[in-house]
Amino acid sequence: MPHFGLMDENLLGPVAGPLQRARLHIRSGRRRLNQGKIDAGIATLADAFCSAMKWYLAANRQQLAPHAKGETGDDQELYDLLVLSGVLDGSFDYQAFDLLVNQALEGRTPAELDPAELMLEIEKVMLQLGVMPFDESALPAEDPATY
Repeated sequence: MPHFGLMDENLLGPVAGPLQRARLHIRSGRRRLNQGKIDAGIATLADAFCSAMKWYLAANRQQLAPHAKGETGDDQELYDLLVLSGVLDGSFDYQAFDLLVNQALEGRTPAELDPAELMLEIEKVMLQLGVMPFDESALPAEDPATY
């Protein structure tokens, strides 16, 4: 994964760790899509998305508590909680994205997928969560050998 060797998530803790991971993966996911490594880019953006939601939950647990119906055991439940609480507007089709991620992991990404459109949709969610914008120059330098 793009964050290996660039950060120590445990050292950063449950709030700063997922935020840094999300940002590193946004940068790397965008690069991979631009390089035509579509399956890898999708998988990397999926990790960024999950990390961003976990960061938001860790940083804002009290604000979300009234909307929670128990544990947020999986990413779909966490996404639904963020929509229910008004953090996300619900315009992102998480189920379709989850299907796309599974297809990418199996090497079956649909030929009609527009990587630029996917990146725009991911960026909209990252803006709503407050993960973006960020200064990429503040991130550790990327190692081009990471894929």
